[in-house]
Amino acid sequence: MARVKRGTTARKRHKKIITLAKGYRGSLRRSFRPANQAVIQALSHAYKGRKLKKRDFRKLWITRINAATRANGMPYSKFISGLKKSGISINRKMLSEMAIHDADGFAQLVDIAKTNI
Repeated sequence: MARVKRGTTARKRHKKIITLAKGYRGSLRRSFRPANQAVIQALSHAYKGRKLKKRDFRKLWITRINAATRANGMPYSKFISGLKKSGISINRKMLSEMAIHDADGFAQLVDIAKTNI
């Protein structure tokens, strides 16, 4: 059986990691082993960050809706409850956008929710 030298495959694998480590400081971008560890950790954090982003935005939307409903004289929980009872299903992202850009429309929603508490 012939001997297999791994020069090109190893170089390709190393090159891929070094390219991913572009912009890192010091040996983290030059040497394969530290770069590999840094890239693995960075990809792991990126994965977690994509999951956390969804939570963070939902929290932000709820905070904005709460502020707008309290300005209209109603707490957030009662507002959401009133909307559900009245059969209005608008997601929190759109409610947040309405609270910012369309205050009159949002105030109408609050009035509808008040009647259905």
